[in-house]
Amino acid sequence: MFTRLHMPPLTGATGYVNSGPLDPDALRGHVVLVDFWTLTCINWLRTVPWVRAWSQAYRDDGLIVVGVHTPEFSFEHRIEGVRLATQQRALDFPVAVDDDYAIWSAFDNHYWPALYFVDAEGIIRDSHFGEGRYEESERSIQRLLGIDREPVSVVGVGVEAEADWDHLRTPETYLGFQRGDHFASAQGAAFDRRHGYELPEDLRLNHWALDGEWTIGPECVVLDRAGGSIAYRFSARDAHLVLSPGTRGPVPFRVLLDGEVPGRSSGVDVGEDGTGMLREGRLYQLVRQRDGVRDRTLEITFEEPGAEAYAFTFG
Repeated sequence: MFTRLHMPPLTGATGYVNSGPLDPDALRGHVVLVDFWTLTCINWLRTVPWVRAWSQAYRDDGLIVVGVHTPEFSFEHRIEGVRLATQQRALDFPVAVDDDYAIWSAFDNHYWPALYFVDAEGIIRDSHFGEGRYEESERSIQRLLGIDREPVSVVGVGVEAEADWDHLRTPETYLGFQRGDHFASAQGAAFDRRHGYELPEDLRLNHWALDGEWTIGPECVVLDRAGGSIAYRFSARDAHLVLSPGTRGPVPFRVLLDGEVPGRSSGVDVGEDGTGMLREGRLYQLVRQRDGVRDRTLEITFEEPGAEAYAFTFG
């Protein structure tokens, strides 16, 4: 909880989406909700339905929502990707592009997502980090606006749906060597150079492996030869993978679940026959189990080289 801490100016933004630069005069006299996000963050994606609904429900009461996109991965610095994510998530409020972390640093922020609730005098009155606490956050907005009404009704769908927390047993897993762990290919990992890998006969829960020729870099693994695969043994309703096509254009891929096409368990970015297309850098939902959650082995195979894989997340 903040007391008498003024909202820093949004100086240092490298660009804006949905608006021009927001100087203090543009925000003065308004209640402001600042939402720090990055386009690949599953935790942020699951908060989007509420932030979007609050912006629409309280705009006429004086609320201004300001998104601040501060990138986690290198490809997220491309403003075209931020614009596309803004369109895909139907965000109709201003978004400051914070490629240099100037706004992030001014707020002394450390999390995606992060919400800061600012009163009409420019003073930060509340904050929340991560998912959840939606009704309390909405009540904070109402208190700052001086209104009292029933909270908005929100249901997330697709990748925005709330996680199945009761059955989530697999953590976020990074694939680059700077933060990666639980790598299970028998040959071990070779860093920053092309190397051949094979999948083990069995994967332990929450472990992953490569098959084919890959380069394991600091923040991602990059496929060097068509036909390479990544396998992961997980326990969760949903499985996602942050991917980028790199510089080579669209990359077709195929997903198998326990060696078979996913069928009804396909995610929003995969057909029931397991096929999908990597077109732009973002988070891809590969699996959504609809017939009960149990331990499964996911395998994704890329039909062209150049695919970059950054992190698995689950829900």
